[in-house]
Amino acid sequence: MQQTVFATPFIGREEELARLSGVLDRARGGEARAVLIAGDAGVGKTRVLDEVAARAARTGTTVLTGHCVDLGDVGLPYLPFTEILGGLAADERFAAVLAAHPVVDRLLGAGTDAVREDAAPAARAGGEGGRLRLLEGMAGLLADLSEVAPLLLVLEDLHWADQSSRDLLRFLLSRGFLQRPTGNGPGHRLVVLASYRADDLHRRHPLRPLLAELVRLPAVDRLELRPLADAEVARLVRALEDRPLPEATVRRIVARAEGNAFYAEELLAASDTEAGGMPSGLADLLLIRVEQLPDTSQQVLRTAAVAGRRVEHDLLRDAVGLPEDELESALREAVGHQLLVAADDGTYAFRHALAREAVYADLLPGERSRLHGAFARLLAGRPHRAETAAERAHHHRESHDLGEALAASLEAADHAQHVGAPAEELHHLETVLDLWQSVPASALPSGEGGGTDRVTLMLRASAAAAHAGEAHRAVSLTRAALASVGQDADSELAARVRYTLAGTLMGVDSQSAAFAYSTEALAMIPAEPPSPTWVWAAATHVLAARQVGDTGTALRVARQALSVAERLDLTDARADLLVSLANLEGDGRRSAEGRARLKEARELARLGGNAPVEMRALFTLAIGAYEAGRPEECLPWLAEGLDRARRAGLLSSPYPLGMRHLHLLVLYTLGRWDECVRTAATDLAVLPVSGGFAVGPALYVALARGEKSAVDRARALLEGPFDWMAALAAGNVLTDAAAQSGDAEAAVAQLRSTVDSLVAESGTRPDVLVRLTALTLTAVADAAAGARLAGDESAARRWSVVAAELLEPAREVTLRGENGLPQGPEGHAWLARAEAECAWATTGPDPTAWERAVAAFDHGDAYELARCRLRYAEALLAADRREEAGNEARAARDTAVRLGAVPLVARVDALIRRGRLTHGPSGGRDRSLTLTAREQDVLRLLGLGRSNRQIGEELFISGKTASVHVSNILAKLGAASRTEAVAIAYRDRLLEPEPEPEPEPGASG
Repeated sequence: MQQTVFATPFIGREEELARLSGVLDRARGGEARAVLIAGDAGVGKTRVLDEVAARAARTGTTVLTGHCVDLGDVGLPYLPFTEILGGLAADERFAAVLAAHPVVDRLLGAGTDAVREDAAPAARAGGEGGRLRLLEGMAGLLADLSEVAPLLLVLEDLHWADQSSRDLLRFLLSRGFLQRPTGNGPGHRLVVLASYRADDLHRRHPLRPLLAELVRLPAVDRLELRPLADAEVARLVRALEDRPLPEATVRRIVARAEGNAFYAEELLAASDTEAGGMPSGLADLLLIRVEQLPDTSQQVLRTAAVAGRRVEHDLLRDAVGLPEDELESALREAVGHQLLVAADDGTYAFRHALAREAVYADLLPGERSRLHGAFARLLAGRPHRAETAAERAHHHRESHDLGEALAASLEAADHAQHVGAPAEELHHLETVLDLWQSVPASALPSGEGGGTDRVTLMLRASAAAAHAGEAHRAVSLTRAALASVGQDADSELAARVRYTLAGTLMGVDSQSAAFAYSTEALAMIPAEPPSPTWVWAAATHVLAARQVGDTGTALRVARQALSVAERLDLTDARADLLVSLANLEGDGRRSAEGRARLKEARELARLGGNAPVEMRALFTLAIGAYEAGRPEECLPWLAEGLDRARRAGLLSSPYPLGMRHLHLLVLYTLGRWDECVRTAATDLAVLPVSGGFAVGPALYVALARGEKSAVDRARALLEGPFDWMAALAAGNVLTDAAAQSGDAEAAVAQLRSTVDSLVAESGTRPDVLVRLTALTLTAVADAAAGARLAGDESAARRWSVVAAELLEPAREVTLRGENGLPQGPEGHAWLARAEAECAWATTGPDPTAWERAVAAFDHGDAYELARCRLRYAEALLAADRREEAGNEARAARDTAVRLGAVPLVARVDALIRRGRLTHGPSGGRDRSLTLTAREQDVLRLLGLGRSNRQIGEELFISGKTASVHVSNILAKLGAASRTEAVAIAYRDRLLEPEPEPEPEPGASG
């Protein structure tokens, strides 16, 4: 670690330092943790981190520090981690570990797996598989390093982190890297401390969603550095001066500093200036200090500010153009006035980012442009390191040298692609596109300059956007490519752009528009003479026609295109068309014939080397098994498909996203809920913008377990541009939540809203309609039954009519299904449940209808089977078949307890109590299963009489979070107070009495 030597004493922060020291102590024993340290600019984050690092180093912990840097509009992928690796390379203790991990060479720019320009389009498009290897490689490297010595990983100024660094941090923390490994061995001896400016996080700051994810992880804590107390600021001010200060001066500084240590230091430093009085802003204070320096030192500071937060000595010397002795004298002045800090590696850094910002903002426009140009020329004259391309692009652009900025941005995009940073690649490519029209043709890269080449660049940017998870941006870029295709463009190029646009539109579920563009593409080129472009345009048109329900067109074009593909020996196109025909012909993908055709397609795609088509075949095999009521059979196909996607670098493409969602759905259906939630968290760590694909089933688990955040998280999915899968997942959760709360009006409204939004995009009623209808009819049936019980026949009739109206479209969708085929066992199970609820709304509970529903869900959906058993038990009880009702209720309760479905357990228990069914709840041990591990810890401390604040301190959580856990415990135990909750816990043996202390030897009594 490059350790800064502070002239100021460390004052205050005893509580925060004790907490962080405790985290370090436990990490040395194998309990890895991460702490996110928030605070306003100047509040003392760096000072606290430096103090913790110094204490850690004294106890034998290796401290690794990485800084995030503000480069304006330039993204430098993985910068803090590259800095960390550069520092490690000098430590001989870690030489063997570093040599064993290729990720070191890759991040330091010496990797050998660069993506060649002549590689396949899928490989050039983003390399998501290489990115995953990089993420996993970094995790493995840190794990191995922690075997050599305990590690403290410090990441400073996270608010400036590039997206790739944010993604890597998300991956490290949410993949369970901080968790103790299975077995009895110790965990990783690692602590991650990451600081960020809280006052920089505006509503749309890209760090905000990451922080929201990370703070929910059990091994991640948040520490907020609040302003220092007035007494501590006074102590600091007095300690900064050797001479006594007038009390009036101290009080004035304390009042103006408002607890900010940096403000206090700057106010004190400016107190003796001739300017007199106190400047109104921090920038004024900083500039007053700068103006106290000799002219040469001010010149050096202005030049260093253009370089950035940190600058190498040699680079600064060449940029400022001073003799070595004058430069050293100027630097000595700047360091002595604590404006710059010298590091051991020959670099200089502004002591605080605000100081650099103030100096930079004070530059004249011409001066700023000239200095940026100087740095651009100096960097260009050095050996071209990949990581300097982004810096050169920044300096060229700020100096208005647009031709060089374009070239450097292209180089930076290539580097970002090489290290698996699609978001940064997209950023640099968009910079190139922005500059393209402003750069003279002579300054454009060699061989480029026509509209066709710009179209190719747009398509590359579109591919980068897709791999970065920005599907809507990919559509926008492809539309821009279409707009750039001139009237005299080659017809095959025009068709290719159109069917590519159709494909991107299907990726955002804009099916009608996709069909229109695929129709245009197919009309632009003749089927004869046969050409590969026509075949692929036809294959895209088949997909689009099927999505809008035009099965006839899809079948006709697919058969014709398959014939042409066979004549041209287009192996991968044949495979793609075979998948389409497996979906369209006969009994579809659920049938034995369909499966055989899909397996043939998989082999053809593998032979042709077309990974996307191979993954499409594997996804279709898996979804066919699921629809056929064989969820276990899906898992091998999904494992093979995701492995193929990983090897091909296509994890963000549509079919792998579909596979991830189906995998989670299968885990949810089979009742493997903990695995479902863990897998969803892992998926989000790799693909943070995958929307409903990665969170839907995990939200179903959250709602079923009674997590209060489930509804808010579902609503959050509906923010931003329309996402079909997110709308589907949110619709399921919000409809079910409304039904569970007994609000029939809200459930019906949510059902209709969800279906309307899905139909508006796809043009057809979605298969999920039957599920949404069954969920809604639960509340409708209860509303009708309640009205009859209250003697309100008018309301009962109204709800009965509503039930019948809702059931009919659901029945039609189930029996018609996709391409006119009936839905499989899952769809028919939901229909059986919907029919049973409709009967309840119309005439009352019907045991026979619920018996059919229970039998229908026996194909493997554990939770829905339990919910149907509860309704069956209610119907049996109404028919006075008490013994059968008790059996069904107990079966439902056993499943609910195993799953941790707290609300369902409560409803079953209420039915058992209300119906006085035999063999009711089996006691406290079952109830304890509904408490999370954290809630059991909180309950233990409740039993010891701890307050919420004390609980928070002992468990390293906030008092507010502790209060939420206490409220959850009271609800789960059915207690009205903390005292009653403790009494219930002791009664049900959720808590054991504390053992009496052993009497001391010789004690009497």
